[in-house]
Amino acid sequence: MKIGVLGTGLVGNTIATKLVALGHEVRMGARSATNEKAAGWARSAGGRGSAGTFADAAAFGEILFNCCNGAGTLSALDAAGDANLRGKILIDVSNPLDFSRGMPPTLLIANTDSLGEQVQRTHPDAKVVKALNTMNCNVMVNPGLVKGEHDVFISGNDPEAKARVVELLRSFGWKNVVDAGDISAARGQEALLILWARLFGAMQTPTFNFHVAR
Repeated sequence: MKIGVLGTGLVGNTIATKLVALGHEVRMGARSATNEKAAGWARSAGGRGSAGTFADAAAFGEILFNCCNGAGTLSALDAAGDANLRGKILIDVSNPLDFSRGMPPTLLIANTDSLGEQVQRTHPDAKVVKALNTMNCNVMVNPGLVKGEHDVFISGNDPEAKARVVELLRSFGWKNVVDAGDISAARGQEALLILWARLFGAMQTPTFNFHVAR
């Protein structure tokens, strides 16, 4: 499958590398076609990896990952272009974290809205699925790093899109996928990062996750 990854940071790099290892063709997108992080990743990924602008990656991918930081997400997707997002599954991994007052972070958007909802409203023809945003990036692509039962949460308005995302998550090794509902459930997913950040500070490790016991 051809997959576009928007974002050149640690999350984008980790997810793109996993996708290539699974046999997918991946194009990493950045604001500039000459972005050295994207170009360096493409060189390291071999024949299945390539790099370009956000628009290049969005046009290339059958499925897209938004791995940009929360504050830059809407402008990045604007640069990707509505035409390149139309009809495609857009997996939103981003969080609207505000570090302006230091650690722990707060949320730029909360309670009555979410970044996931803003992405869906801004690009109504994309099929936005919020997923993988409640954990460290290494756990995203290798859930076996955390012992025992633990969960990945998804939300979105399109059932078929969510089903395809679940298939992709299974290929990452996820056994427990919890469907939280429509895209408004992204409010809870993003809010969970406030607790995640506190636990990270308390335990001094990012290698943990959440589990819903029933």
